[in-house]
Order: sequence, then C-alpha cells, then structure tokens
Amino acid sequence: MTSADAVLAQEADLSMFGTDPFWLILLKAVCVFAFLMGTVLISIVMERKVVAWMQLRIGPNRHGPWGMLQSLADGIKLMLKEDIVVKGADKPVYILAPILAVVPAFMAFAVIPFGPADDPVTIFGTETVLQLTDLPVALLYVLATSAIAAYGTVLAGWSSGSTYPLLGGVRATAQIISYEVAMGLSFAAVFLYSGTMSTSGIVGAQADRWFAVLLPISFLIYLVSMVGEAHRAPFDMPESEGDLVGGFNTEYSSIKFAMFMLAEYIHMVTVSALMVTIFLGGWRAPAPISTWWEGANSGWWPILWFVAKLIGVLFVFVWLRGTLPRVRYDQFMMLGWKVLIPVALVWLMLVATVRALQLEGRTLTDIVFWVLGGVLVLLILSFVVDVFRDRADRAREKEGDGNGDEAEFDPMAGGYPVPPLPGQSLPPVPRRPARGPRAEREPASVPAGTEGSGAPADGGTDAPTDDRTSRKEGNDA
Repeated sequence: MTSADAVLAQEADLSMFGTDPFWLILLKAVCVFAFLMGTVLISIVMERKVVAWMQLRIGPNRHGPWGMLQSLADGIKLMLKEDIVVKGADKPVYILAPILAVVPAFMAFAVIPFGPADDPVTIFGTETVLQLTDLPVALLYVLATSAIAAYGTVLAGWSSGSTYPLLGGVRATAQIISYEVAMGLSFAAVFLYSGTMSTSGIVGAQADRWFAVLLPISFLIYLVSMVGEAHRAPFDMPESEGDLVGGFNTEYSSIKFAMFMLAEYIHMVTVSALMVTIFLGGWRAPAPISTWWEGANSGWWPILWFVAKLIGVLFVFVWLRGTLPRVRYDQFMMLGWKVLIPVALVWLMLVATVRALQLEGRTLTDIVFWVLGGVLVLLILSFVVDVFRDRADRAREKEGDGNGDEAEFDPMAGGYPVPPLPGQSLPPVPRRPARGPRAEREPASVPAGTEGSGAPADGGTDAPTDDRTSRKEGNDA
C-alpha cells in the first residue's frame, strides 16, 4: 500500500466532523463568515491598488491608512443609497434574486479545509478540526451550490423587466452551464488519483506531490474555467458595459446591488480556495519549508500557508483583469465547447488509462508504451477525419459552383450560445442579388463657356446642361 492509499484509507471515516458541540459549530461558522467578509474587503482594495500600480496611478488613498478602508466606505455608502424598484419589475423575484446569488457563495466555503483532519487544535478546551464540515461528495456539493447561484443571476435579469438585464442573465446562465462542464471534467481526473471526493482526503493525497504538477492539463483547464465561472475579466461578458450597460444587475441599487457585488467577490474567493485545496496542496506548507521544518503542517500554522496561497491565486485574477481585454462572446463560448471540453475529455481518458495501468502493477516502460500508442492512434484518426472532411467540403463547393447558386446561409450553424433543438429552424434570410462588377462611370462633359451661362463656347453643338439649369428653365417655362 502506497502512502497515498494509506492516507485515503485513513480519511475514509469522516465521523470526526460530527463530534463538535453546537456552540463550537456555530463559532466556526461565524469565523468562516468573518474570514470571507474580511477577505472580500481586502481583495477589493488589493485589486484597485494592483491595477493602479499597473497603470502608473496611486489608487485609493483617502480612507484609512494607505486607503485600506475604502471598501468599507463604499459598502456603507451603498447601504445609505435610495433603494429603487423599477415599475415593470416582478417584485418578489426581484428581491429574492440577490439572496439566491449571495447565500450559495457562503455555503460553498463550508467544506474548505484550513488544517489537517488528523491533527486537531484546541479551542476553549475542546479539540476540533480546522474545517467547518466535510462530506464524502464535497466537490459535488461545491458544484451544486455554484449551480444554485446561477438562478440568482438569471432571475435578476428576468425580474427586472428590462432588455439589457435579461440579455445579461441569459449570457451568465449559458456561461456558467458551459464552463461547469469543463470544471467537472478537471475534477474527474483528480478523483481518479485521489480516490475520494472529500476535500480533506484530496489534500491528504497531495502529501508527496501537488496535483498541479501531477495533472497540469486539469490545472490549466480549471484555471480558465474558474475565471469564466466567476464572471471576471476577460470573461465578464454578462456585465459588459459596452453592449449591456451594466448587465443583469443594471436595475439594482442600494443594498441589493451591494449583495450582487459581494456575491461576485465571494465567488472569486471560493473558486480560488478550491484551486488551492485541489491542486496546490491546500493547507500544506511548500516543499522548501516542509522539508526542514517538521511542525510546519501542525497546529495553527496551516492557516498561514493556506492564506498565502489564496492571496497568490487572487493576484492572478487581478493580473488578468489589468492586462487582458474582454473577449467576444462567441469566442468565449467556442473556447469552452470546442477547446476546453474536448481537451478535458481526451486528458481524462489518458489519465484513466495511466491510473488503470498503475493499479495493475505495470512498469513505467509499459505505461509510456501504451500512452504513446494511444496518442499515435488518436493522431492518425484525427488526420483521417480531416482528410475526409476536406474532400466533402471540396465536393460541396464544386457542386455549388456548378449550379451557380450560393450556399444557403444557416444562422444556427455555430450553435451559440446553445445548440439548436431538434427540428428547430429559422426563416430564410432575405439576400440581395449578387451584383456584377461595378461599371466605370464615364467622365461628364462640362461646357467651357462663361460660368453659369450654360451656352457653348464655340457656338457648336449643344452640350448637356446641369440638372439645376434644366429645372430652372422648366420653372421659367
């Protein structure tokens, strides 16, 4: 039995999370809530400061030392604003939407471990684990809560009774559904190597090597997917100011708008904490520290390593926002459906093959042989498919040239934002007849007589007169 299998066998029993008294569970829940609120306030100031540094500006510097209280001042200002409800809004759903957006963001953080499950700490004389709770299917719980948050976004756009919020809500829903598929596939590769879906078990399986190193393709797919899930730049199409004014929350103000803003940043913190837990070793200290310091992963020290990694991932969000422009919506959907999902599927098959060969006791040479053989077969199949596809396209083009007709325009060929339903079709698009080459205009002959007289200079044949002169003569007649 390897070290990873031993850890998994130890972490299979999660009964230690049900032994805390009620007051301790409540205290840990309040601490998680306070940690999220404090992290959001700090991350907003950090974002503004880092972007200002990238743009050679100073950033917020008025409220508090170095502008650290600017987020708190903005929150108080939003709460004191007038709460306006538009006339055409569906008021019950309009009020419910911000709650559905912000509550699941808090709930997802309940399964994030801040410390080892087998090394509890003492709080007021009671031993407890530095984690609110854990589940055998903790990552599925995280995916479920993020799916519930999509309801808040789409209901906010629908209940506002306005066009721009509705379009922003539809965009946000399609974006979340599309990128949750790629995110789930990146999780599946982690499940194969860790053997569990509990977050504490996944961190325990990274005792020897982080999954970011062992599964680099899954790590990169999750990195792109989490930015799309959080609606952050350059994937912030649901809130693009250029074409949707403000997106799904355009008609919101005061505390409701503050709740949407809070939900966005909490979601950003949650997906960052999930990346730290799944791919970056969680609460474990980095290798240079853990090798020479035995107590680095015990006591209260794991919280320090977790927060340091979390700040590093949050900096990536800010860095992307300050350096990359917003991509086009169809390009973003094409990236999810035509790049990330196919790559994730192929990578998952490769990981499953390698894992199965490892469990059968195959040597490294056999594994490399089978993997290279599978890659070679996939390359040959893709080449054959491309050849036949090119032949079909050329035959179609020749057939169209022979008939002299243009290919019929299919507005749903790309399938954006979602593939068309079976039997769904659109009316034919009217097209103007194709024009031939534009005929060159002959130079107009201009009489060389006295300016404005309209008479020929040499008394020869009459020259064509100006339109204005013709109209004037007609009026005189």
